[in-house]
Amino acid sequence: MRSLNEPVLWTWPGGWQWLANALALTAIGGFLWSLRYYSGGEFLGLEQLRDSQRSSDTQGPFTLSPLHRFVRHPWYFFGLVIIWTRDMDPGFLVTAVLITAYFIIGSRLEENKLIYYYGDVYRRYRSMVPGLVPLPWRYLDRQRQEELLRQAGR
Repeated sequence: MRSLNEPVLWTWPGGWQWLANALALTAIGGFLWSLRYYSGGEFLGLEQLRDSQRSSDTQGPFTLSPLHRFVRHPWYFFGLVIIWTRDMDPGFLVTAVLITAYFIIGSRLEENKLIYYYGDVYRRYRSMVPGLVPLPWRYLDRQRQEELLRQAGR
């Protein structure tokens, strides 16, 4: 895309560039920190292969990382921060819009799967926590988190 030499639609000048880059670096750090709460093998399907589970119907127990108290899809949120804090030219804008649409559609499809697996516990969780962008007034406190985990049998 850089070789196309398209006109710049917007840039983050001066202090805004520092802020945009700081937000993007924080998002990368948040993503790396959040890896400790995910099973990489399960995410990649390696655990299912190792355990000879060929079905996609297998799902681990309902868990909530610290980030899931504030947003249901922290990886998507971090991705959005990284994408939208970059300077934009027409090609990158199209890419950013398509990736954003993918995250929105993908999160809804993923949530249908999570409702199938976890039922009412996930529905209650979903009603308390925003999907893609954290909202300061809408989050899951530790007490409610523990209640949901108890309801899920953990």
